[in-house]
Amino acid sequence: MRYQLSHLTRYQYQRPIANSYNLTCLQPRQLPWQQVLDVQLKVTPMPCTQYSHVDLFGNQRQFLHLLAPHQDMTVQLQAQIDVHPRQLAAQLGDGLSLTDATEHRQLTDPVVALCRHASRNIPLLADAAALWQQVYRADLSMLQNVALLNQLIYQEFQYDPEFSTVVTPIADVLQHKRGVCQDFAQLAISCLRSQGVAARYVSGYLETRPPPGQPRLQGADASHAWFAVFDPRLGWVDFDPTNNVLADVQHLTLAFGRDYADVVPLKGVLQGIGEHQLQVAVDVLALD
Repeated sequence: MRYQLSHLTRYQYQRPIANSYNLTCLQPRQLPWQQVLDVQLKVTPMPCTQYSHVDLFGNQRQFLHLLAPHQDMTVQLQAQIDVHPRQLAAQLGDGLSLTDATEHRQLTDPVVALCRHASRNIPLLADAAALWQQVYRADLSMLQNVALLNQLIYQEFQYDPEFSTVVTPIADVLQHKRGVCQDFAQLAISCLRSQGVAARYVSGYLETRPPPGQPRLQGADASHAWFAVFDPRLGWVDFDPTNNVLADVQHLTLAFGRDYADVVPLKGVLQGIGEHQLQVAVDVLALD
């Protein structure tokens, strides 16, 4: 499936600001199942300094320095991407058992090892470990058990965009049993890391389709998040608890990290005072 992706971020400041230093995490990943055919990043006003680097997780980042005073800044990414089916469902039974997966020598890889421990947004909680115990079956592979956890979160937690923000603690999500895709992904990761399983946060986009007969709304798509589990035999396998599916051709992968803090799309510091307004518009258009 071929997609045209557009991600627009716009800041409007109450008063002119200067010396705006920004770091983006907006470039989609080149992966075995995903090819980025074309990508352009347009920044207005034009930065006086701009350079790219690759972080620990392999994400392509852009550093932007805007020196001249300005009251409006836009960062727009446009990309064309091919996404191929992964056939993940047929592989779940081929993975290792929980015991074998958590004792395998490949877990010494530095990046995999980082994803086995608590991180800034994802503590190891007793209540999260208890959630895993509700679904765990010793006769199934680790990945088959993860599929059960994926289903449990989908069935028992309510999607509520008014409930949480990017800093809502997992403990609150567990207590109220509601949240959004970021919350559900980080909750699942907490459950898995409590068992010594390597799990990472995945940011990206999900193609949305309007009801029959209704037009697509430009800019109505949103950023999405899910999680991936490391099986030493099969590698990283992606699960989407918000929709109770395995990631496939509708999932466009942007970045990997320990949690959301590692993959914030745009962050920075600036000189100035006053309030600001933020506008984000995402559009994922299927070209096939």
